[in-house]
Amino acid sequence: MCAVKSFLDSKGLEYKDFGTYSADSCDYPEFGVRAARSVAGGECEIGILVCGTGIGMSIAANKIPGIRAALCSDTFSAEMARCHNDANMIALGARVIDESLALSMIGIFLDTGFDGGGRHSRRVNMLNELDESR
Repeated sequence: MCAVKSFLDSKGLEYKDFGTYSADSCDYPEFGVRAARSVAGGECEIGILVCGTGIGMSIAANKIPGIRAALCSDTFSAEMARCHNDANMIALGARVIDESLALSMIGIFLDTGFDGGGRHSRRVNMLNELDESR
């Protein structure tokens, strides 16, 4: 999605593009896992995943310990993914949402911080423990 890169450029944000670089059919787990590993390893703070529905990319990314990839299709979910779940990746479906909505969700995701209080921290800690029990 070139629009995502243009949006990030317009905000002066640095990013790393893990592909794909064409509209040809591909094995999306390769790209989702590369991006997820960069977030889990601290190379990148936040990840943006895009595939046809966003489902496959979110599943692939969530296989990597330390990743909380949220498949979002509306702005409220994008906000709550960060605010309540401390999601560190957002997954979007290019065939499901239009470009304008995608960019709005990315903006909200990037601008929203983790609430970090009470029940939200407790629940995120529970999710983190699941990673450690693998």
